[in-house]
Amino acid sequence: MQLSSIIFDMDGVLIDSEPVHKLAKKRAFDRFGITLPEDVYEKYKGRPDDTMMNEVVQSIGDKNLEAEELVRIKHEEFEALEHMAVPVGGAKEFVMWARTRYRIALATSATPRNRRAALSLLGLETSFDLIIDSSGFSKPKPDPDIFKRAILGLETTAGECLVIEDSLNGVLAAKAAECVAAAITTSFTKEELARSGADFVVENFEQLRTLIETREGG
Repeated sequence: MQLSSIIFDMDGVLIDSEPVHKLAKKRAFDRFGITLPEDVYEKYKGRPDDTMMNEVVQSIGDKNLEAEELVRIKHEEFEALEHMAVPVGGAKEFVMWARTRYRIALATSATPRNRRAALSLLGLETSFDLIIDSSGFSKPKPDPDIFKRAILGLETTAGECLVIEDSLNGVLAAKAAECVAAAITTSFTKEELARSGADFVVENFEQLRTLIETREGG
């Protein structure tokens, strides 16, 4: 494995924000008196808000309920709760190590505003050679569009890119882009991530660094 670049997802990889996103969604539905089973939230974990809200609204069949309004409220609730998100252990240290050896990119489905807030919390505002957020691509994961754009921006090839993901759709997108996919078990199990096609599954960034150093010969 000879790498030139590493592409990082953000939510679930650098920052543990999934519990906050889930709570924000619940609060958005609460405003309309809607209580969803827990397995619905699990089904949409790691997927775009637009997808969840549109499909849930269609399943409920309430003509007075608008997916766009639910998304807006969810974003509002998330911004009020985002102080509860915490960095993933070892993430910042790994980024600082990686940038001394590779070109690195951030490829996230987060909005520009939420991306800036998260990087500020992490202290990584100026650490990446390239940043792509929801303003820079049109098709959500598992479509590989976001990673293909990152590869172009990094001026490298897919085979020399390692993508670090935490979600099943993220792994699918990385493999569809023909990148090497490393998955970290912050959101899904090792077995689920492996079934999605991850080349490597690790529990933390210390394991990932050791794996990379070993495979690259130090």
